[in-house]
Amino acid sequence: MPLDPRAQRLLDMLAVAAPSPQSRITADDRRRAFERLLMLGRLPEPIGHVTELLAPGPGGPVPLRQYIPVRALEDLAPALIYFHGGGLVAGSPDTHDALCRTLANAAHCQVVSIGYRLAPEHPFPAALDDGCAAALWVLAQARSLRIDPQRLGIAGDSAGANLAAVVCQWLTQTAVTRPVLQLLLCPMLDHYADTESRRSFGSGYLVNLRELALEAEEYLGTGADPADPRVSPLRTADLSALPETIIHTAEFDPMRDEGLAYAQRLTSAGVPVRYTCHPGMIHMFYALPAVIPYARAALAQIAVEAGSVLYSARLADAG
Repeated sequence: MPLDPRAQRLLDMLAVAAPSPQSRITADDRRRAFERLLMLGRLPEPIGHVTELLAPGPGGPVPLRQYIPVRALEDLAPALIYFHGGGLVAGSPDTHDALCRTLANAAHCQVVSIGYRLAPEHPFPAALDDGCAAALWVLAQARSLRIDPQRLGIAGDSAGANLAAVVCQWLTQTAVTRPVLQLLLCPMLDHYADTESRRSFGSGYLVNLRELALEAEEYLGTGADPADPRVSPLRTADLSALPETIIHTAEFDPMRDEGLAYAQRLTSAGVPVRYTCHPGMIHMFYALPAVIPYARAALAQIAVEAGSVLYSARLADAG
């Protein structure tokens, strides 16, 4: 299928404003550009309630944002812990506010968005440490937050999906209460993947290989190994204990093949997987409904899919 015309217009507009290929833009430049893009593309909707929280973390308090849907079906609700995208150098709960509102409302679940520390100021493992600490805190405080700890999912998009996958693997191995779902949107799962999609769409499709390499360099710092499964969760040897997984990729995304490879490895390990590749779409399309109309219905359907897994977990426990 050809590239969606609205996505193409967005790419053309961004290409005009793109810096010279020879320039090395700073992390602050990328953060401002990322924020402008997501603010341009968002369509925020009313939500039942939003609460700002702080969880204790190894580098200081980790900010969390709790979303309660307009139509909460139960007092003790299922929930998604959400890790925003942004290459691990940009993004925040603010940039993904509209997305989290849609997820909460359409899935009829709570969403807890994590404001983890960013590189290059805080290289690996700072973001992962924050994510693990925040997830454990949510589990420990679940009932006071009106969350059912038996129906907890871990979710994220792009580089945030990298954190989500690693945190989900870690919780599955260490936590008393394990996640029942991982939801990964256009996931970046191997920092130095060499795939057909990266070669085909590594320039001119919203993200490019030069930026990915720079972000990996800043995130890894001086000591981290890109082959470490805590950095590249696609390289984890044993995936058999992981919960049911939903993965959504985009046809014209450099990271498309990583999501597919993870889905295939999970399936081979006996994990139930729902995999969808969205034709004609680009990386991060789901967060840009104001400029890519398809995104709104797609994200709502993704949320419904996630909600069905979270709510069915209670039925499975009851059985």
